[in-house]
Amino acid sequence: MKTVSIDRSKCVGCRNCEMACAFARTGTTCESQESNIKVNHYLDERVLMPMTCLHCSEAWCMSVCPAGAISRNADTNAVVIDEDRCAGCKMCMLACPFGNIHFDNEKLVSRKCDLCDGAPKCVEHCIAGALKYEDMNDNAAALRCKNDHKLIAQAL
Repeated sequence: MKTVSIDRSKCVGCRNCEMACAFARTGTTCESQESNIKVNHYLDERVLMPMTCLHCSEAWCMSVCPAGAISRNADTNAVVIDEDRCAGCKMCMLACPFGNIHFDNEKLVSRKCDLCDGAPKCVEHCIAGALKYEDMNDNAAALRCKNDHKLIAQAL
Protein backbone atom coordinates (compact mmCIF):
# COMPACT_ATOMS: atom_id res chain seq x y z
CA MET A 1 0.00 0.00 0.00
CA LYS A 2 1.48 3.32 -1.06
CA THR A 3 0.78 6.51 0.83
CA VAL A 4 2.41 9.83 1.64
CA SER A 5 4.98 9.46 4.40
CA ILE A 6 6.35 12.43 6.28
CA ASP A 7 9.86 12.97 7.60
CA ARG A 8 9.23 15.94 9.87
CA SER A 9 12.96 16.45 10.45
CA LYS A 10 13.31 17.51 6.81
CA CYS A 11 10.37 19.92 6.63
CA VAL A 12 11.51 23.53 6.16
CA GLY A 13 8.04 25.07 6.39
CA CYS A 14 8.01 26.37 2.81
CA ARG A 15 4.37 25.29 2.33
CA ASN A 16 5.01 24.26 -1.28
CA CYS A 17 3.02 21.13 -0.49
CA GLU A 18 -0.01 23.23 0.48
CA MET A 19 0.23 25.37 -2.64
CA ALA A 20 0.68 22.36 -4.95
CA CYS A 21 -2.29 20.59 -3.39
CA ALA A 22 -4.49 23.67 -3.62
CA PHE A 23 -3.61 24.21 -7.27
CA ALA A 24 -4.11 20.51 -8.09
CA ARG A 25 -7.56 20.66 -6.49
CA THR A 26 -8.77 23.96 -7.92
CA GLY A 27 -6.68 24.58 -11.03
CA THR A 28 -6.81 28.30 -10.24
CA THR A 29 -5.44 29.09 -6.77
CA CYS A 30 -2.57 28.24 -4.47
CA GLU A 31 -4.33 29.44 -1.31
CA SER A 32 -3.58 27.20 1.67
CA GLN A 33 -7.24 27.03 2.74
CA GLU A 34 -7.88 25.03 -0.45
CA SER A 35 -5.21 22.48 0.42
CA ASN A 36 -5.80 19.01 1.84
CA ILE A 37 -2.36 19.00 3.44
CA LYS A 38 -1.50 21.44 6.21
CA VAL A 39 1.86 22.39 7.67
CA ASN A 40 1.37 22.77 11.40
CA HIS A 41 3.79 24.85 13.41
CA TYR A 42 4.51 23.82 17.01
CA LEU A 43 6.56 26.83 18.05
CA ASP A 44 7.34 25.79 21.62
CA GLU A 45 8.81 22.50 20.42
CA ARG A 46 10.35 24.07 17.30
CA VAL A 47 8.67 21.48 15.13
CA LEU A 48 7.06 21.75 11.70
CA MET A 49 4.68 18.95 10.88
CA PRO A 50 2.99 18.48 7.52
CA MET A 51 -0.32 16.69 8.09
CA THR A 52 -2.50 14.90 5.59
CA CYS A 53 -4.80 11.90 5.42
CA LEU A 54 -3.10 8.67 6.36
CA HIS A 55 -5.54 6.50 4.36
CA CYS A 56 -5.90 4.22 7.37
CA SER A 57 -6.31 0.52 6.76
CA GLU A 58 -9.26 0.66 9.18
CA ALA A 59 -10.76 3.96 8.08
CA TRP A 60 -13.09 5.15 10.83
CA CYS A 61 -14.29 8.01 8.63
CA MET A 62 -15.57 5.50 6.11
CA SER A 63 -17.30 3.46 8.81
CA VAL A 64 -19.28 6.38 10.24
CA CYS A 65 -20.36 8.07 7.01
CA PRO A 66 -24.17 7.79 6.94
CA ALA A 67 -24.32 8.78 3.27
CA GLY A 68 -21.85 6.15 2.07
CA ALA A 69 -19.82 8.96 0.52
CA ILE A 70 -16.44 7.62 1.65
CA SER A 71 -14.85 4.66 -0.08
CA ARG A 72 -11.48 3.20 -0.94
CA ASN A 73 -10.12 3.74 -4.45
CA ALA A 74 -9.33 0.28 -5.82
CA ASP A 75 -6.40 1.56 -7.91
CA THR A 76 -4.60 3.80 -5.39
CA ASN A 77 -5.97 2.39 -2.11
CA ALA A 78 -6.77 5.98 -1.11
CA VAL A 79 -9.74 6.68 1.13
CA VAL A 80 -11.77 9.18 -0.90
CA ILE A 81 -14.89 11.31 -0.44
CA ASP A 82 -17.50 11.51 -3.17
CA GLU A 83 -18.61 15.15 -2.88
CA ASP A 84 -21.83 14.38 -4.76
CA ARG A 85 -22.88 11.92 -2.06
CA CYS A 86 -21.53 13.83 0.96
CA ALA A 87 -24.35 15.11 3.19
CA GLY A 88 -22.09 17.59 5.01
CA CYS A 89 -22.82 16.07 8.43
CA LYS A 90 -19.13 16.21 9.49
CA MET A 91 -19.27 12.78 11.16
CA CYS A 92 -16.09 11.84 9.30
CA MET A 93 -14.32 14.84 10.80
CA LEU A 94 -15.30 13.69 14.27
CA ALA A 95 -14.20 10.12 13.55
CA CYS A 96 -10.72 10.96 12.21
CA PRO A 97 -8.31 10.63 15.15
CA PHE A 98 -5.77 12.84 13.40
CA GLY A 99 -8.02 15.70 12.29
CA ASN A 100 -7.10 15.30 8.64
CA ILE A 101 -10.56 15.86 7.17
CA HIS A 102 -11.61 19.42 6.41
CA PHE A 103 -14.95 21.05 5.69
CA ASP A 104 -15.54 23.09 2.57
CA ASN A 105 -17.82 25.90 3.74
CA GLU A 106 -18.72 26.92 0.19
CA LYS A 107 -19.70 23.49 -1.12
CA LEU A 108 -20.85 22.28 2.32
CA VAL A 109 -19.01 18.98 2.00
CA SER A 110 -16.10 17.30 3.73
CA ARG A 111 -12.84 16.93 1.88
CA LYS A 112 -9.47 15.27 2.32
CA CYS A 113 -6.46 14.00 0.46
CA ASP A 114 -7.20 11.63 -2.42
CA LEU A 115 -3.52 10.99 -3.29
CA CYS A 116 -4.03 12.87 -6.58
CA ASP A 117 -5.00 9.59 -8.27
CA GLY A 118 -1.63 8.04 -7.37
CA ALA A 119 0.62 11.00 -8.18
CA PRO A 120 0.52 13.28 -5.09
CA LYS A 121 1.42 16.84 -6.06
CA CYS A 122 2.49 17.64 -2.49
CA VAL A 123 5.27 15.05 -2.80
CA GLU A 124 6.24 16.21 -6.28
CA HIS A 125 6.72 19.79 -5.06
CA CYS A 126 8.35 19.14 -1.68
CA ILE A 127 11.74 20.84 -2.08
CA ALA A 128 13.19 19.39 1.13
CA GLY A 129 12.27 15.76 0.52
CA ALA A 130 10.14 15.64 3.68
CA LEU A 131 7.26 14.01 1.80
CA LYS A 132 7.53 10.72 -0.04
CA TYR A 133 4.98 8.57 -1.80
CA GLU A 134 6.09 5.12 -0.84
CA ASP A 135 5.02 1.62 -0.06
CA MET A 136 4.16 1.42 3.60
CA ASN A 137 5.16 -2.24 3.60
CA ASP A 138 8.71 -0.86 3.61
CA ASN A 139 9.72 -1.21 7.28
CA ALA A 140 11.60 2.12 7.45
CA ALA A 141 8.65 4.05 6.04
CA ALA A 142 6.18 2.32 8.31
CA LEU A 143 8.34 2.98 11.38
CA ARG A 144 8.78 6.67 10.49
CA CYS A 145 5.05 7.03 9.95
CA LYS A 146 4.32 5.24 13.25
CA ASN A 147 6.72 7.50 15.17
CA ASP A 148 5.17 10.61 13.63
CA HIS A 149 1.72 9.37 14.65
CA LYS A 150 2.97 9.20 18.23
CA LEU A 151 4.29 12.77 18.01
CA ILE A 152 0.98 13.93 16.54
CA ALA A 153 -0.99 12.26 19.33
CA GLN A 154 1.27 13.88 21.95
CA ALA A 155 0.88 17.32 20.35
CA LEU A 156 -2.90 17.06 20.33
